[in-house]
Amino acid sequence: MADSFGDRVGAAVARTGPLCAGIDPSSELLASWGLSDDAAGLRAFCAACVEGFADVVSVVKPQVAFFERHGAAGLAELERFIAEANAAGLIVIADAKRGDIDSTAAAYADAWLGTASPLAVDAVTVHPYLGLGALAPLVDLGAANGRGIIVVARSSNPEGRDLQQAVTADGPAVEDMLLAGIAELNGSPGVPTGTVGAVVGATLEPSAFALSQLGGVILAPGLGAQGAGPADVAARFAGCRPGSVLPSSSRGLLKEGPDPAALRDSARSLNRELAAAMG
Repeated sequence: MADSFGDRVGAAVARTGPLCAGIDPSSELLASWGLSDDAAGLRAFCAACVEGFADVVSVVKPQVAFFERHGAAGLAELERFIAEANAAGLIVIADAKRGDIDSTAAAYADAWLGTASPLAVDAVTVHPYLGLGALAPLVDLGAANGRGIIVVARSSNPEGRDLQQAVTADGPAVEDMLLAGIAELNGSPGVPTGTVGAVVGATLEPSAFALSQLGGVILAPGLGAQGAGPADVAARFAGCRPGSVLPSSSRGLLKEGPDPAALRDSARSLNRELAAAMG
């Protein structure tokens, strides 16, 4: 069986640091870079990101919605970006937030985690609110192919907190129930530890579940523009396995574009700050 997604992330973080660079070609960012809001603009944007972030960050995270809004032409640019990022040695997490049941979940698994798909990435974000068990086709295919799924459990947006903190019939909050379920999946039969991770906002105070017990990668949005700094990340994820936490910054990094050298310098500086704070 291939190395787990968590193992590959840990090795990449050891080489280049924990920073995950968000790839968010919104209309506003394209305009600020002097690019057209179309497929050609996407292509130029992505090329600059690959050039700027290769060998400087471990992971890039394209937000799929910013490509989908351009239809087939946008998805073609996403396919191109995935291929070029992988060729540059970057781990790619598709921020697609997929999730469904039965044959539909299996189709999502084929699209994002199957070896024959042009959209295949190292990991994909998923929604668990049809039940964590409904994600089994994604978990199984990810495990078989050394890829991962990252479950939205504790998001950094304030609109999600009432739902995620709601108390279940058995006592724990929904978010803690999900995190405990992810921990049970990692290392279960056929699922190598590190296959299933979680989105946990870097701006949030700790919940009842001990994140050091998760067994998977933690994608931590909220760094930079949303207010969290390296010291906040270090404090909130203290005790987690080295190489398992990926603090993510999008707007804070991308505002340095379109010059790839400026992107590189900003990412390198932030990565050094994170590595120093997180030990």
